[in-house]
Amino acid sequence: MSLGFAIVGCGMIADFHARAIADLRGAKLVACFSRNGERAAEFAADHDCVAYSDLDEMLADENVDIVSICTPSGAHMEPGVAAARAGKHVIIEKPLEITLKRCDKLISECEKAGVKLSTIFPSRFHGPSVELKKAIDAGRFGKLTMGDAYVKWFRTQAYYDSGAWRGTWALDGGGALMNQAIHSVDLLCWLMGDVAEISAYTSLLAHERIEVEDVAVATLKFASGALGVIQASTASYPGFLKRIEISGSQGSAIMEEEDLKKWEFAKMTKRDQAIQEKLAGKTHTGGGAADPKAIGHHGHTAQFKDFVDAIKKDREPLINGPEGRRAVEVILAIYKAAETGKSIPLPLKSDPVLKARTAK
Repeated sequence: MSLGFAIVGCGMIADFHARAIADLRGAKLVACFSRNGERAAEFAADHDCVAYSDLDEMLADENVDIVSICTPSGAHMEPGVAAARAGKHVIIEKPLEITLKRCDKLISECEKAGVKLSTIFPSRFHGPSVELKKAIDAGRFGKLTMGDAYVKWFRTQAYYDSGAWRGTWALDGGGALMNQAIHSVDLLCWLMGDVAEISAYTSLLAHERIEVEDVAVATLKFASGALGVIQASTASYPGFLKRIEISGSQGSAIMEEEDLKKWEFAKMTKRDQAIQEKLAGKTHTGGGAADPKAIGHHGHTAQFKDFVDAIKKDREPLINGPEGRRAVEVILAIYKAAETGKSIPLPLKSDPVLKARTAK
């Protein structure tokens, strides 16, 4: 059974989705949608699919089984809900949405319709991430003590000026955290477990004409008792590969983009050497550190493959709606902690009221 994909939104990230789908077995890109008919036609010509400028018409296409949402972050819910109600499975580019209420609406509508929902976090499928998770679950780190994420990227002013939605609370949902560092926030929570409490600072230091942060620092207390740090920036010239550091009483590991930089345990095994040799020097792009287009699509392909398998076997995808919601919740808590100067306990009971967001 071959499954048909459709892409909603034909901007930059849609090209990566199209390339990832092209690499899949048992699936094909059959349609795309943009309110700009000319853009839809251009995208369809590039990727050999049918162009639509009417969403309902595309969702009525019987060849469409899966809808991939590539609209601006704060415009994910509406097409996602429409797709679910049309009986289509839904994949949403990160973040799932920009508020918990909108995330929950997506999750509930997909559950009600009996369709699968996934949020794009391709970094989870990279080799070092997989090995880190296995080692943590096997107890090789002993007692987890620290988990840190560093995303010191750079974006030019031209990047923010390139789209009216960029750097806005309404459609970007936030800045360096919600748009760029959310991949690392997700990885950190996946590896370290739930966050129990957050303190933070955020600031806008190097860019103009945007509403959101380009620098953020947060300290975390995990439910396990471990502590951690998240640093996020789009104002760190020239931009550096994102970094995850995990420490425990019996081992430590450092991952830089797709490279395993450190892998050391009190009790080393023969397989550890093979892991180090296999996963060193695996990053072949800029990782998006300075150029948002300088990423590979292989992580997307791996996640789409899992999603297709989940549909065929009627199981949950490895990254479902609630998994996608968690990173949004942590980021919203960081924003609230920074705004109030107080530590914020998790889980949040509801969306925090953010003065910066409601003022816009």
